Amino acid sequence: MSVMKKPDLSDPVLRAKIAKGMGHNYYGEPAWPNDLLYVFPVVIVGTFALIVGLAVLDPAMMGEPADPFATPLEILPEWYFWPVFQILRVVPNKLLGVLMMASIPVGLLVVPFIENVNKFQNPFRRPVATAIFLFGTFVTLWLGIGATFPIDKSFTLGLF
Repeated sequence: MSVMKKPDLSDPVLRAKIAKGMGHNYYGEPAWPNDLLYVFPVVIVGTFALIVGLAVLDPAMMGEPADPFATPLEILPEWYFWPVFQILRVVPNKLLGVLMMASIPVGLLVVPFIENVNKFQNPFRRPVATAIFLFGTFVTLWLGIGATFPIDKSFTLGLF
């Protein structure tokens, strides 16, 4: 049983809008030309202008020239590998570190089976998946930020 809001067709303002082909999306407003011709180009041009503006106002810094005969002091992977790099860096047993890294995709594969009976997409009605997502996000950010610190300060992020 679903609850659906129905338009008040006795409203003369709404009847006039519907007669002109206007109205709200609930009442069957067509996507062409309203959204596709007028709204989407504005969003696309605005996004492009924002990206160009950010590139002009804050250009990417050029690093130092590469020297094949000098090893840098700190070698870090790309930023999206920082959490797993931190796991490998702090776990003393490397086999345990590799198993912990392998547990990440296994854990993500298990989440849908934990709540497979829930048909709702509302995160407040899916507490287990929402809690796992929030906890995973926190741990990933914590590990990623910790990878940029020296090993003795990586767990506490230099706070204490």
